[in-house]
Amino acid sequence: MTAARSRTEPALNGHLLVSDAEHFRVDFEINPYMSTRDQPDPCAARAEHAGIVRAHRAAGRRVERLPSAPDCPDMVFTANAGLACGGQVVLARLPGPRRPETPHHRAWFEARGYTVVDAPYDFSGQGDALPCGPLLLAGSGHRTDARMHPFLADRLGYEVVSLRTAGPLWYDLDLALGVVSPDLLLWCPEAFEPDSRSLIRALGLELVEVAESDARRFALNLISDGRTVTMTDRAPRVAALLRARGLTVVELPTAQLAKGGGGVRCTALTLHPAR
Repeated sequence: MTAARSRTEPALNGHLLVSDAEHFRVDFEINPYMSTRDQPDPCAARAEHAGIVRAHRAAGRRVERLPSAPDCPDMVFTANAGLACGGQVVLARLPGPRRPETPHHRAWFEARGYTVVDAPYDFSGQGDALPCGPLLLAGSGHRTDARMHPFLADRLGYEVVSLRTAGPLWYDLDLALGVVSPDLLLWCPEAFEPDSRSLIRALGLELVEVAESDARRFALNLISDGRTVTMTDRAPRVAALLRARGLTVVELPTAQLAKGGGGVRCTALTLHPAR
């Protein structure tokens, strides 16, 4: 059976699944940030990942481990494994070079009693599906088929807000938008198509705009539990905005992970999203 959320862990992003950077490298190019000619430093990448995990634990978050596999160089980006909620997980349908990851994800969830559901269409997991209280902010257009949105609403019971990002730089929603709390979002308006900008503004949430230059440095690819925000150290202006709102901000190096097109949010899948 799946474990219940601890009373001591934060309600938002308090229980996370991570992998590791043991086999992280750039073997293929499936987003604009990747180049096989610019390989991450293995020791530095492992240190970055270890620092992120330490920060989660220091914030009181519970961290589960799924070891990476040698033939899965992008497995460090665990958020793309699927979307978990209420003892169910909808597994991702990843880009071709990453599909060898999915049997490892499936085995981990099945061993822990989750009901495992296969995505019927292309789906980038939590990279394109960000829980925000009762809402699911869901992206499409690059790695996720829009037909996944009603499927997720039906299977997991969320009210889905369907959004489209403006180009391949924002290949996953978690590069364009960050959920700080169910009432506060960081976002980059330039990263969204006009209709999606209007939808976001109509949500009735507090919105903090982030410059495109900061978003390109993965400033929005963060994990927040509503009290502590764990994020890259490459966006000090965004960190200052968050601290001005009374949040604790932990800034961490992510330069090696960025060579694979990911940051802090990409490295963890939330197991028990707050509703």
